[in-house]
Amino acid sequence: MNDMRKKKTLVKEQSDVYEHETANIEPPIDQPLIEERYEIIEGIRYDCQPSPTLQHQLLVTQLCSDLYSTCHATGTIIVAPMDVHLDKDNIVQPDLIYVSNENHSILRTRIEGVPDLLVEILSPSTGTHDKVRKKALYERFGVHEYWIVDSHHRTIDQFVLHEGKYILEQTYGSAHILLSSRFPCISVQLGKLFHILGKLED
Repeated sequence: MNDMRKKKTLVKEQSDVYEHETANIEPPIDQPLIEERYEIIEGIRYDCQPSPTLQHQLLVTQLCSDLYSTCHATGTIIVAPMDVHLDKDNIVQPDLIYVSNENHSILRTRIEGVPDLLVEILSPSTGTHDKVRKKALYERFGVHEYWIVDSHHRTIDQFVLHEGKYILEQTYGSAHILLSSRFPCISVQLGKLFHILGKLED
């Protein structure tokens, strides 16, 4: 019986020493540290893809440029990765964020509060997450507008908060100009936005 106690004690001590010693060991040069990207919704962690596709990044860049050109004077435009802390149990990383000047107090070291407009660009792995889970979350927290960009069909669904619920204001295609009654500065030409994807088809 005494021998068994000794063995258990030895195993525990070896484990503690091993964890302490390896905590300060740097990874090999050929295995660099990669910062984790994840979101927390209703206290549940959802891992993000480590790197978006080129198509995704081209759209984010172009849309950010379009918004900045017309809305930089009335607010702040931010691209992912940027944590948005809606509360302690809900931390998200939208693809694009617009915070109006009237709402600028939420801009700190990170974003702590509810932005005015959030944009998500769909990918095969995030479709349900963006269209169902995050839409319900943004609606509950009172995000005034939520856009879902579909690069495959080249459309944008514009959801607008009305009496606490999202209504689909309009689905815009390549021939349309996206406007917002709440944010008059917004004017996005979808033909120009999606034209950039043609570079990947040549």
